[in-house]
Amino acid sequence: MAIYVMLSSLTPEGSKTLHARPERLEEVNREIEEFGCKIVAQYAVLGPYDFVTIVEAADNETVAHLSVDLASRGTVEIQTLPASPLPDLVKKLKGVQQIGKR
Repeated sequence: MAIYVMLSSLTPEGSKTLHARPERLEEVNREIEEFGCKIVAQYAVLGPYDFVTIVEAADNETVAHLSVDLASRGTVEIQTLPASPLPDLVKKLKGVQQIGKR
């Protein structure tokens, strides 16, 4: 499974919904799990985004589909980023294929 960072911002409609029904967060998380993605971690944050969600998904297309489906409701805007574990990056950096100086 690949790892993705989903950065979510509530729309005005989403803020109204969440304020009226805070349990909606848990309902959406269940929908994400039923979609076939696994929530690894989730945080409410301050700044340009309201939530950071780390998910595992089978592939780029699956998480893109998830993002589009969630955003199509009009309650959230999502930016999704693929993420690589640092040990995987270090392994690549130590590999034989190099362009720059070592």
